[in-house]
Amino acid sequence: MEQIITSLLDTDLYKFSMGQLAMRKYGDANVEWKFVCRSKDVHFTAEMVQEIRRQIELYCKLQFTSEEIKYLSSIKWLDKGYISFLSVWHPMMEHFSISTDAPCGLNIRSTGPWFLTIYYEIPVLSIVNEVYYHFQYKEKYAEIEKSAIERTRQKIADLGDGKYSIGNFAEFGTRRRLNKKTQLEIIRMFKNANEQGRLGASQFGGTSNVMIAMNENLRPIGTMAHEVFMVTGQGYPERNPAFSNKFVMDDWHDLYGVQLGIALTDCITTDCFLLDFDIKNAMLFSGVRHDSGDPFEWGRKMLAHYKKLGIDPKTKTLLFSDNLDFELAAKIFAEFKNQANISFGIGTFLVNDTCVSPLNIVMKTVKANGV
Repeated sequence: MEQIITSLLDTDLYKFSMGQLAMRKYGDANVEWKFVCRSKDVHFTAEMVQEIRRQIELYCKLQFTSEEIKYLSSIKWLDKGYISFLSVWHPMMEHFSISTDAPCGLNIRSTGPWFLTIYYEIPVLSIVNEVYYHFQYKEKYAEIEKSAIERTRQKIADLGDGKYSIGNFAEFGTRRRLNKKTQLEIIRMFKNANEQGRLGASQFGGTSNVMIAMNENLRPIGTMAHEVFMVTGQGYPERNPAFSNKFVMDDWHDLYGVQLGIALTDCITTDCFLLDFDIKNAMLFSGVRHDSGDPFEWGRKMLAHYKKLGIDPKTKTLLFSDNLDFELAAKIFAEFKNQANISFGIGTFLVNDTCVSPLNIVMKTVKANGV
């Protein structure tokens, strides 16, 4: 196979917002990441594992180019010291352990300082996904790629003719894309349709992928993920993990002020999050993100919380990002569109919706500072 990851910008934007926090405030945090395949009856062959290892070795030879550093420097909330760090940072193979010792046939772990290893998750998952499909469906790979493009044309038509109305949406699928080439083609299709007014009342707002955002003049989108709550709130034995949300929000405001204003609510349940989402935090964050559980129950809960605090929900954003397709997004949009600003981050359904089932894979922090 050709080299899959050819740029260190081929990742999600929130890796840099969290990466800067990790470097500035948690340089002593050591973490362990673990690959997990949630799809049943999926097996990675020895040949697949060998190719995955080779692709990760190639990834570890990359460095940021001067053009990429210049682009990162244009992101206003990344400071000069952090940019200087990125200019010399590179992935390190010694952080990785790769073997066949797992029920699915693929065991990947990465261990090391959080501020160094935080960037591995998205590229590794992209590599695993692309290698698996290449080997598993070698004879029908072209057919699978074609089906992804055909389904995208239908999705654009469905939005254009009003079958679905979902308002603002963005592409969040790098980690589970079929491959890099198809992801780019699909994003270009939605971008062109948006510019030509062929998405009806909906609008394509950008992508979480920084490399594609830079090359295609799109807005990169992303704020924070579960790992920041897990490592900072639960990876220090002297801290009470019940206050994980408070620790993150305090650190976030200290580092970013009112920039990067979408808070993730569900790492240790939304109910726990709301105990610390007081008037100060609710005012400073421009909105909140849903990533698990019933989206309608969550939306009603967030609206009620804002109203309880005396905040008009119409001034805030509810961002939905959990396992979405257009049908579900349209129902959510219809329910809440007149009560708040509604946005969607859609991943697998946009960039890995094909004639075969997508993999459900993740790479999660499983240990921080021995916890």
